[in-house]
Amino acid sequence: MADSVQSDSAVLVHFTLKLDDGSTAESTQANGKPALFQMGDGSLSEGLERHLLGLKPGARHAFSLQPEEAFGVPSPDLIQYFSRREFIDAGEPETGTIMLFTAMDGSEMPGVIQEVSGDSITVDFNHPLAGRTIHFDIEVLEIDPALEGQHADSAG
Repeated sequence: MADSVQSDSAVLVHFTLKLDDGSTAESTQANGKPALFQMGDGSLSEGLERHLLGLKPGARHAFSLQPEEAFGVPSPDLIQYFSRREFIDAGEPETGTIMLFTAMDGSEMPGVIQEVSGDSITVDFNHPLAGRTIHFDIEVLEIDPALEGQHADSAG
């Protein structure tokens, strides 16, 4: 077991993610399940990984990430327009609903119904937290824990 987080470590953490208004966007403490992150696999932002590097088990660290370091800035290219006919099997779409869409390569990606107007439906595929400053409070529980998934859900 490594004694501090390295660039290729698996890290078991508890974290709380808050927004500027103080609201909690996500917290592993709320469900009692720590998150397992794999450093260097591309699932975490470079900014988040930079703050985890060197932390030891038991360490708590609070920090903020600007949008560019967290979930990015919203891109107009990720807003798509669909015909209502394409939603026949999904039922009546409602503004604010998050739906899974199948990409051309077969992968699934979430999109937020942004507007329903006549026969047109606008879907935003930006990360829901894009453009937001994120405030983390993170506690390192273990470094390089057994990757059996028995005590954690993979997160990223």
